[in-house]
Amino acid sequence: MSSFINRNRVLLLHLSFWCVYLSFNVYQINFFQHERGLDWGELISSLLVQLVFTLFIAYFNYFITWPRFLKTKNIWRYLLEFLIPFALVIAARVYLQRYLVEHFFQGHVDFFHSDFFIVQITAVTLLIVFFVGLLRFAVDWFEFEAKKKAIENEKLTAELNFLKAQINPHFLFNTLNNLYYLAYTKSENTTEVIAKLSQMMRYMIYESNHAKVLLSKEIEYMQSYISLERLRLNNQIPINFNIEGNPENIWIAPLIFVTFLENAFKHGVNNSDPKAWVNLTIDIAGKECIYTVENSKPSMPQGNEKSGIGLQNVQRRLELSYPGQYSLDVTENAEHYRVQLKLTLA
Repeated sequence: MSSFINRNRVLLLHLSFWCVYLSFNVYQINFFQHERGLDWGELISSLLVQLVFTLFIAYFNYFITWPRFLKTKNIWRYLLEFLIPFALVIAARVYLQRYLVEHFFQGHVDFFHSDFFIVQITAVTLLIVFFVGLLRFAVDWFEFEAKKKAIENEKLTAELNFLKAQINPHFLFNTLNNLYYLAYTKSENTTEVIAKLSQMMRYMIYESNHAKVLLSKEIEYMQSYISLERLRLNNQIPINFNIEGNPENIWIAPLIFVTFLENAFKHGVNNSDPKAWVNLTIDIAGKECIYTVENSKPSMPQGNEKSGIGLQNVQRRLELSYPGQYSLDVTENAEHYRVQLKLTLA
């Protein structure tokens, strides 16, 4: 068995089955000994012979013929590989039990020489092989499901990492250009910009690799982002960022909110439009978080650039991180663009 299934649990399952099997046989021994006066030695020797041969053929099928059938899918080969050893085991058991009765117990010889005895042990052994085979089938099924789930989780994690890695470098390039300009003009804001940019890059590289981050950390990143955008726009554009409720101890998927923030500035604002504006609100109430982004639309189109990492990208991340726990509403008209994201918090 692979590491996907706990070996101790599988062993416990098998031991439980054989304990039930032995308990039933002990009950039978007690019944035959009291009701029919059969010899204890005869009964116990019969049980031991039955147990040894049944264990052998059951686990021969469990470990050898059944796994081989799963690989080849050849039913005729499986029947041949199982039935020949099975017939040999039944023949050996019949011979041994008859020998023991004839030479040591000398009782009930007729029963052990009857056709009913052969039919009985054949049917019982097949039944045991069938139940042990069901254990194998159950273990294989759970192992398959565990592997499938693990692969799905790995694929989802890889997809999430890929989606997060697609963050558009547009903002970074603009900030570096502004930083170059500030350094060239020896502006007193240069140190502050470098510190904020370093903080943001640290968040993007390290924090965003986690499945969830503190909302307060995401807000800090967004505030740094807005500060740099204000610098880029020379503080000429009104930008409002309101937080309602307590963001502490709230965990969310990283960079989900940032995506809409980036798109608001990238496609809704330019410093040549005096009517441009951006409003952001995060409203936390109980188990719900509502994030609203509204921005003006420029009077002149800014080309056909794709927006940030793209709305489809964000929707896919939401589906992976918040299945059935989010709603996304996007509306726009000739003058403004509005996005509202509602998240159900765990």
